[in-house]
Amino acid sequence: MPDLLIELFSEEIPARMQTRAAEDLKKRVTDGLVEAGLTYAGAAALSTPRRLTLAVDGLLAESPTVREERKGPKVGAPDKAIEGFLRGAGLTRDQLEERETPKGAVYFALIEKPGRPAAEIIAEVLEDTIRNFPWPKSMRWGAGALRWVRPLYSILCILSDENGASVVDLNIDGIKAGNTTRGHRFMAPDEITVSGFDDYAAKLKRAHVVLDARERAEAIWQEATNQAFASGLDVVEDKGLLAEVAGLVEWPVVLMGAIDEEFLELPPEVLQTSMKEHQKFFSVKNPKTGRIERFITVANRETADNGATILAGNQKVLSARLADAKFFWENDLRTAKSEAGMSAWVDNLGNVTFHNKLGTQAARIDRIAALAREIAPVVGADAGLAEQAARVAKADLSSEMVYEFPELQGLMGRYYAEAAGLPQEVANACEQHYSPLGPSDDVPSEPVSVAVALADKLDTLTGFWAIDEKPTGSKDPFALRRAALGVIRLVLENDLRVGVRKVFWTHLERTPAPVAGDYEETSDDLLSFFHDRLKVFLRDQGIRHDVIDACIAMGGNDDLTLLVKRARALEDFLKTENGENLLQGFKRANNILSQAEEKDGVEYSFGADRKFAEDETEKALFDALEAGGAAISPAIEAEDFAAAMRGMAALRAPVDAFFEAVQVNAENEVLRRNRLNLLSQIRQVCGQVADLTKVEG
Repeated sequence: MPDLLIELFSEEIPARMQTRAAEDLKKRVTDGLVEAGLTYAGAAALSTPRRLTLAVDGLLAESPTVREERKGPKVGAPDKAIEGFLRGAGLTRDQLEERETPKGAVYFALIEKPGRPAAEIIAEVLEDTIRNFPWPKSMRWGAGALRWVRPLYSILCILSDENGASVVDLNIDGIKAGNTTRGHRFMAPDEITVSGFDDYAAKLKRAHVVLDARERAEAIWQEATNQAFASGLDVVEDKGLLAEVAGLVEWPVVLMGAIDEEFLELPPEVLQTSMKEHQKFFSVKNPKTGRIERFITVANRETADNGATILAGNQKVLSARLADAKFFWENDLRTAKSEAGMSAWVDNLGNVTFHNKLGTQAARIDRIAALAREIAPVVGADAGLAEQAARVAKADLSSEMVYEFPELQGLMGRYYAEAAGLPQEVANACEQHYSPLGPSDDVPSEPVSVAVALADKLDTLTGFWAIDEKPTGSKDPFALRRAALGVIRLVLENDLRVGVRKVFWTHLERTPAPVAGDYEETSDDLLSFFHDRLKVFLRDQGIRHDVIDACIAMGGNDDLTLLVKRARALEDFLKTENGENLLQGFKRANNILSQAEEKDGVEYSFGADRKFAEDETEKALFDALEAGGAAISPAIEAEDFAAAMRGMAALRAPVDAFFEAVQVNAENEVLRRNRLNLLSQIRQVCGQVADLTKVEG
């Protein structure tokens, strides 16, 4: 079985596109081969800045012959029907076979598709893949019509086995497939002839090309940490930057440089962000002081002076960048420490539109401050501090540093609030009020930070609900799903007890734009959205949607903490044998009762009388329901759902025994009505915990 090697050699592919492109090449080629009948043992895709590589092992030498039988029209059918069948089958009438079937004589076609050589199929599949490759962005060059992410220079496409290697005959817009590639652009630019993947990988390594992106990343990280360790320093870990840098070089050469002394007092986050965003440098910090003191850069070649010239050029550019950052920092500090302080920045936000229907950023800050003050008692925060924090939390949006580096918003707010002499709780809230930004982000726990973070997210949600700008399908331009998840995590992880529906209603009244619907309808719709996000959040924790639905159907469903406690207790109970069997007993009781109520046109909910009980199991069920109700009701009142579930568990055996021994729809009408009312009592007692009709199973 031959092996296939493909390389598409071009100008530099953007680092962010390389991994996805390699996987797309693998999927499209292998899918095309399999569809054409060529199976294989394994495939691997690799990438460097200048090449996409695919190696396919154990490929069939040719596709198998396929025989297919097709049933056609009846004998005697109209000529047009028969001719259409013949065209589809690629046969003539004399090649058809007549067979008797239960519905009469029918034409059958036996179609044989002979196998094709692998090289012929590969050429078709690869050409289709190249011409229709799903680049996020592509270009044309010269006079050709072919599109690629960057100019495509050569195609290596060979089949190799024990007898040697052969080039697949392929020509795409003048680019003819061959068995050659090139090494490193500067260190080994000459043409290299290869005979298979092992030969290809070995010759590229000698030509200063590391083919595997993971190998390049590991080499970069190991050398960077070794150099830092030798100086008693640590490299700041950044997996995203590491992956990006590994996509910028084919032969990584790690160099460590120093940061000028005049910039070392800048906040470490400023240094790190400036170096990462502008230069793709790794930050190196002193573990004793926490300061960023050096940087790591990765060159794409070895030089005679061991990178000294490259390092000097990088340090010169970095100094210019950091000089800008220092200028912004010092200007911002002067503003923060001035008599007006951060309020000058807040005033500037009056000229910044948040949304054309929701007013300016300054108007939004007023709404957030009012809401933070109202929420403060619920989260245990000082109302005055919460309002003060809300009024300055977004002030840094007007600062020069955040204008240059928007990703530092919030963090710079903390530095400026501290410089302005504001309370530490206020400064911390400036940084933390954006959190959590994602499912793995830390959740603020300081009361003032929690109050402002909730107010910020709730203002966003109520505002966009008021103007009917809700997420639709996969579209969520204002990140409202993320905001709702942030509120859910803030409430649950801080164990807060707040009725969010009332908050929605109150805050909708502050919205400057007319509310699209009435307040009640809008609040209910927003609460439903929260419930949907809660289902997604709890699903990842192993709680089923139907269990959450059963708890949402109960009162107090806008108290998210209470709702989740109830759902977790019910989920745990239903996993037990008692829970599973009681659910079946409840459903049986509910089904019988519902059918009887529909048939009789009455509601059996007026209470059963023990004196009409004939069977011992019936009497035992009366006793169990009385005891269960006495145990479950106070447990629900006390929000002790574990105790309520234990009360439910005690009902399992009496309910099972009742259905085993007693016929509910007895001939005696008095007995029947009494037993139906007893079933209603089962429904009522169990229904205190959750709406079990919504639970599947």
